[in-house]
Amino acid sequence: MKLRFSKINHIFISHLHGDHYFGLVGLLSSFHLLDRRTPLTVYGPTLLKDIIEIQLKASNTQLRFPLHFKATQSGNKQVLFEDDKVRVSSFPLLHSIPTTGFLFEEKPKLRTINLLQIQGYDIPVWALNTIKRGADFVREDGEVIPNSVLTLDPPTPVSYAFCSDTAYHEQLAAYIKGVTVLYHETTFMAADQRLANKSNHSTTVDAAKVAKEVGSGCLITGHYSVRYDDFSAFAVDSKVQFPNTFEGKDGATYEWSSQEGELKVTGGRQGRLEGGKVFSIMWISL
Repeated sequence: MKLRFSKINHIFISHLHGDHYFGLVGLLSSFHLLDRRTPLTVYGPTLLKDIIEIQLKASNTQLRFPLHFKATQSGNKQVLFEDDKVRVSSFPLLHSIPTTGFLFEEKPKLRTINLLQIQGYDIPVWALNTIKRGADFVREDGEVIPNSVLTLDPPTPVSYAFCSDTAYHEQLAAYIKGVTVLYHETTFMAADQRLANKSNHSTTVDAAKVAKEVGSGCLITGHYSVRYDDFSAFAVDSKVQFPNTFEGKDGATYEWSSQEGELKVTGGRQGRLEGGKVFSIMWISL
């Protein structure tokens, strides 16, 4: 995907089925061989820490970089990471083994300075930071200039929920209500509901139902079974129940525009990769 390894500092693993984590130790080894020194944090099921450690021990590998591990709780919503820009939480999914989804929430931005008003009231530069944080401005003569006059509302914070392997789970509305962009697995087409029920996966109709129940701005399909030849049909199938559905494609970029209230999709491969392997790799730009 041509993403610099140095840009990867946090890795989130939903569950311990091989197609979701078998490549992890190879990636850690590549970081090691490339002389990575910056810390890396892995989030995932408790047993994942044991798996990583025993594989590194078997190869007598002492990583050159600090590797931190944070266990996820499959039964509860849990804040995993938080800074001044974003909060990342895990929440339980409904699958054949303990599985978590991940919710990425943008923090509210500072208010935008209204340059015309600032100049008109001759506001000093030193006061701008506090004004952007919501404070009124008090002039030397005691006059109070309301913050609403001096600033404009910032863009509405956006969020992204990643629901990997899961059957239809009605409790998702409690965890990701109002999410901006929802990725929800659609392993099977609607006509194969029986197979989805048997394997604790979802159909296109299940994903569309979840999107409606949580009030998502849009839905991205993915995790397609290789029994199907035309992956674009999954989004078409979901659109019957949830019109604002987009096809999940390997290597595509999905960018939510707050001003226009829509999802823009660029790039990505069509259909299967060589050998029939389907990956669930997408870049979401909030």
